[in-house]
Amino acid sequence: MSAEQQAYESTIVMDGETMGATIRRLAQLIAEANPDIEALVILGILRRGRPLAERIAAQIEKMTGRRPAVGSLATTLYRDDFRAGLRRPKVHGETQFDFSLDDRTVLLVDDVLAAGRTIRAALDEVMDYGRPRRIQLACLVDRGGRELPIQADYLGWQVATAPNEWIAVHMKEIDGEDAVLLERRAPTPLRQEGAGG
Repeated sequence: MSAEQQAYESTIVMDGETMGATIRRLAQLIAEANPDIEALVILGILRRGRPLAERIAAQIEKMTGRRPAVGSLATTLYRDDFRAGLRRPKVHGETQFDFSLDDRTVLLVDDVLAAGRTIRAALDEVMDYGRPRRIQLACLVDRGGRELPIQADYLGWQVATAPNEWIAVHMKEIDGEDAVLLERRAPTPLRQEGAGG
């Protein structure tokens, strides 16, 4: 194994069936809180937020007979760590929607909520496109580690992860399967006292 590769173990914490049930529950909560479906628009944060947004919209349509408009946000260029030159951008697609955000309820959808930086970037981008009546947030998993005061309005599952743990969401549309994995990476060994170098 090279120095760049770290050994890790992966545990399935949500299989496809559980994930489907969680998405249905999220859709029900969203539909109950937003009875005016015509005023609701859903923006999935790329990459896995977009298929998640499509699934939530499909479930809302099954429940209410009305499907909210769905689009996507590519937030990379709005991230503060990118703008400060701290990282190179990894752009996954582009922002796409063909409806107005003005005076609408905008539901942001993401797969994992962690530090909150992606959501902050999404808020900045949304405000460049219009002035919504309100903005809500739905996430499949909250893994903790918040750096900003951002919380999800609708949450599928919450888990506190250690610094060497990561949540990986797999979706059929992108990964060929539905699952949520808890990955434990091998911790970096501490330098021993008296070691040369």
